[in-house]
Amino acid sequence: MDIKVITRHAPSNYGSLLQSIATLCVLKELGHQAKIIDYVRFDEIGFRKVQTEARLKSHNIFKRILYLVVRYPIEKYAELRFDNMRRKYLSLTPKYHTSQELENLHADIFLTGSDQVWGPIVNGTYDSAYFLSFVNKSVKVSYAASFGRDVFDLSTQVQYKEMLSSYKGITVREDSAVKLLHELNIDCLGQVLDPTLLLSKKRWCKLLDIDETLPSGKPYILVYQIHNDRNLSNYAIRLSQNKNIRLVRVNPFFHQITRGGYFICCPELKDFISLIMNATYIVTDSFHGTCFSIIFNKQFVEILPNNKTGTRNMSLLQLFDLSSRVVSKYSDFSIVDHNIQYDNVNKLLEYARIDSLNKMKMLLK
Repeated sequence: MDIKVITRHAPSNYGSLLQSIATLCVLKELGHQAKIIDYVRFDEIGFRKVQTEARLKSHNIFKRILYLVVRYPIEKYAELRFDNMRRKYLSLTPKYHTSQELENLHADIFLTGSDQVWGPIVNGTYDSAYFLSFVNKSVKVSYAASFGRDVFDLSTQVQYKEMLSSYKGITVREDSAVKLLHELNIDCLGQVLDPTLLLSKKRWCKLLDIDETLPSGKPYILVYQIHNDRNLSNYAIRLSQNKNIRLVRVNPFFHQITRGGYFICCPELKDFISLIMNATYIVTDSFHGTCFSIIFNKQFVEILPNNKTGTRNMSLLQLFDLSSRVVSKYSDFSIVDHNIQYDNVNKLLEYARIDSLNKMKMLLK
């Protein structure tokens, strides 16, 4: 079948790109023709994206101008790097910028993919295109869709109920999303794995042309930090000092150079994954940083995001009985001394993969 996937593939973010790659990979392995809908809103790229962020951050015109001057070159560099990676790894439709343009698309099945597709976009609102509002006749389904959070006002819930009622089948990524859909009286096949977790370490290494037999070299602690949380940065620095192990930081955006550790800015995708694969320990607040820590059986610690999106991280950790990896005291470095017993985690992961793939096949019948 011809399947068109709408997902959050366009942000300059490794998780967004990796989950898009995994979704296409699994669909094609199931025998379907699949493409990512290259839907990119004008206010989510380039200068207009930075303008939107500046307006939300401050009402002071001078602070906005300063933010634009500092942030735009950083954003543009990452955007160009990720554009190249998307062209390399993703099968994409022509580019669309409005939901009206999407009405000309045709497919046997339209699939809302993973990531925070049903959460707020850069301007703080919700985009009906990710609810497939432009689809009239074709089948609509979702795989591992995420709301990103678990608290919504009544008017948003009413809109959700209306938009999701036209789906033939729905699966979601977090247990909180299952609960929300139940409260809205929307049928749901249940919770499934993020697409990245459907692929094994060996499969990822083959996809990205990574030699998993190469020695990892000198030990290091890897920091993959998404949110602006000084506590995480300070914790990673003190953990490095406590363990006397080099600290390495990776991020798409150059401004994190000031947060501590040897900084690697916006590496190519295979190099990013290699950094995770070869790390001795990982400190992260990233959902997909956690996913790949699990895939590669790494010893990691989790610092929950300092915003409303931490439920997605906790849902993932609870799925694999790893809630104890969350840092509760920033003076406690003992978590890394308690190694994760991956025999049990890998069994749970394999079971969840089978269940998730079965649910995906049900969606595509």
